[in-house]
Amino acid sequence: MITFTALIKKWTGTSLVLRILCGLVIGAVLGLAVPGQQWIGILGKVFVSALKAIAPVLVAVLVMSAISKAGGGLGPRFRTVISLYLMTTFSAALTAVAASFIFPVTMRLQDLPPGDSPGGLSDVFSGLFINMVTNPLASVSTGNYIGILFWSVLVGFALKLTASQTTIKVVSDFAGVVSKIVTWVIQFAPFGILGLVFSSVSEGGLGIFADYGKLLSLLVGCMLFVSLVVNPLISFLHTRRNPYPLLWECLKESGLNAFFTRSSAANIPINMALCQKLGLDREFYSVSIPLGSIINMNGAAVTITVLSLSVANTMGIHVGFASALLLSIISTLGACGASGVAGGSLLLVPMACSLFGIPADVAMQAVGVGFIIGVVQDSVETALNSSGDVFFTATAEYCDRRKKK
Repeated sequence: MITFTALIKKWTGTSLVLRILCGLVIGAVLGLAVPGQQWIGILGKVFVSALKAIAPVLVAVLVMSAISKAGGGLGPRFRTVISLYLMTTFSAALTAVAASFIFPVTMRLQDLPPGDSPGGLSDVFSGLFINMVTNPLASVSTGNYIGILFWSVLVGFALKLTASQTTIKVVSDFAGVVSKIVTWVIQFAPFGILGLVFSSVSEGGLGIFADYGKLLSLLVGCMLFVSLVVNPLISFLHTRRNPYPLLWECLKESGLNAFFTRSSAANIPINMALCQKLGLDREFYSVSIPLGSIINMNGAAVTITVLSLSVANTMGIHVGFASALLLSIISTLGACGASGVAGGSLLLVPMACSLFGIPADVAMQAVGVGFIIGVVQDSVETALNSSGDVFFTATAEYCDRRKKK
């Protein structure tokens, strides 16, 4: 007889991708076979509600922890690699904005309230500043992600300047605890996906997958453009050398493995070995590679931006230049604090959506859609992020060598 503990181990030991695929297929079949059984759709609502509850806390503790632990007094190479990580993440967000404007995509979402387009530049900043200074506890409880981000940054810097290493360690440990809870919630993603797909197929038939295909194509297309065009261009401007031989090496040895593991953290040893193979300075890459797994989040920035704009398009919200620029900045900041768990970037989507006044209930539906397409999206995202860690570590060192000649 199989014990409960053995059953849990069997469940968690099976690939999450495989489990989500099974949930997707079963949900679609049930949606066509028994569309009237609304209790099945409750699984999706429970999953979305759980994500909605934990996501604000996750964002707050991750940002506080990341800023409080950030090191200082870094040399020129470290300043270069950090600027490259942030520059390329911001460029990825801008690329996603441009692509979303050129190829607008919508989703099938439920219970949509009427959307109001953001006003001019003054209106956008007015709403932004008001949300920023909202009571921090109220921001967490209501899902005001702009306020969460603002207060978390302040608390992070205050911890860095005044707190002892023991206190900072406690904050870091708490961030680890919340991340662990998120992994537990995500273990139930197959059931949530089953319920979400069931509800969507019951209402819209199999045609919903055409919408998901368009969204997935836009996401993957943006990530490929960033990987093959934007990042090499930035590398060339710094090193004045052909970036593609290095890029192919990084994609082959780092990106391919990251595609299947779907974890930048798990890919750190492979990236370290590749840096050694490239003849880079160990003292440098032993810090820049783990740092890159946290703040070099090109793919996450694309995911947050595209999904947020897709929700805005679905609600009929017109996004102007000022709002798009702010979205790129917020996506960059959010991506740098993205959780290390599979699908972690999806939980930052509500933060970006809050810029347009989109309710958390609606934004979390988009997160559910993200998990449905995450079988491919998250793999490509991780491959882009992790291969970029080595690519820009090497770029920073080559740039330093060039300046010393």
